[in-house]
Amino acid sequence: MRKVLLSVLSILSISFISLDAKTDNSCQDLTVGVYSCNPYSFHFIRVKEVKYNGKKKLVKASIKPSKSSNTVQDLIDRYVKINDPIRYKGDDKSYINFNDEEIKHYISMAQKLKNQRESLIATIIQEEEFRFNRQQLILKEHKYQQALKKLKAQQKSNYGYYKVKAGDSLSHIAYMFGLKTKELIKLNDINKSKPIKINQKIIVPYTQDKIEIISKAEYKVKKGDTLQTIAKEYSLKIDDIMKFNKYKSNKILKVGEVVQLPLAYKLNELKRIAKAKEEARKKRLAQKKIQKYKSFGRHRLRVTATAYTSHRGQTDKTPFLAAWNNRIRPGMKIIAVSRDLLYRYGLRNGSRVKISGLRGYYTVRDKMNKRYRRRIDIYMGVNRRRALRWGRRSVVLYW
Repeated sequence: MRKVLLSVLSILSISFISLDAKTDNSCQDLTVGVYSCNPYSFHFIRVKEVKYNGKKKLVKASIKPSKSSNTVQDLIDRYVKINDPIRYKGDDKSYINFNDEEIKHYISMAQKLKNQRESLIATIIQEEEFRFNRQQLILKEHKYQQALKKLKAQQKSNYGYYKVKAGDSLSHIAYMFGLKTKELIKLNDINKSKPIKINQKIIVPYTQDKIEIISKAEYKVKKGDTLQTIAKEYSLKIDDIMKFNKYKSNKILKVGEVVQLPLAYKLNELKRIAKAKEEARKKRLAQKKIQKYKSFGRHRLRVTATAYTSHRGQTDKTPFLAAWNNRIRPGMKIIAVSRDLLYRYGLRNGSRVKISGLRGYYTVRDKMNKRYRRRIDIYMGVNRRRALRWGRRSVVLYW
């Protein structure tokens, strides 16, 4: 109970002058009737209030303990008195009396504050540990990144490069070397928005010799090389290499011989070139035909062309006798024309004409029924099947 009382008194700032010289070495907060210890002796000092020259002063009076065997507790009970401190201005009635419930309340509050303080300290310690661990992780990550950069730099030093040519793109270069475009961009730190330039060096994860061989699709045979080793090195089939180079089954490679590699990009390039050549050839032939037709005659007219033969179902009773008493026979290149072509467009009996899509010249030897307009009928002899295959077509007539 005494400990509880002392703790409450300390909270209320009630001064208690201890007799222990080791714990209290100051005698400044003294009041009338309060005893204090002298740090240099075991004598007790009593403070008295006296008047001197009209002023009140505190005078120390030395009191020695009696020779009787008094205990320290007896001396405290006899001489120590608890009063208000000097800074407290209240009277005797202003003392606070605490009951047991209030004491328990204050003790519980003190315990809560202590628990809060301990939890706050634990939280701070956890945060500091987290910060420390985070700093360690950052340092480790930095070291790892530095090591990774060094490793990438070493790898790049072992890699070769490809010089960009006219018409190249990143996707084409990646396809050429069997890579993905993203891998090539990441390896070279290329900005997608900026185009690559001619003669720009693109790093490729192969040796320089292999890059040169793949870019040319040619391999120069060295000592010990075989078709099997070359096919394995460049992921090809032996049959494809032999077919591409037109080798026989018993082919033996010689040192210094150049072997053409049927790489995928090379085959596509050859197909594209062959297709372009074929298109150019067809274009030239079409232009020649147009020029040839243009050079023949001064007129051109689009007409509907049909075919007929020397059968009674398609002619009259005289299948081998045409208009103007012209005798016809199989194998002759003649046509029959509608009457508007004769009267309006200037064609005559014996006019030479050219028909688009057919070779050679045809001669006008017959005329068609009056009901037809802008129409020609091509003579097919007695080959009814050929006439049926021809059917009806739209052609250009030159004369």
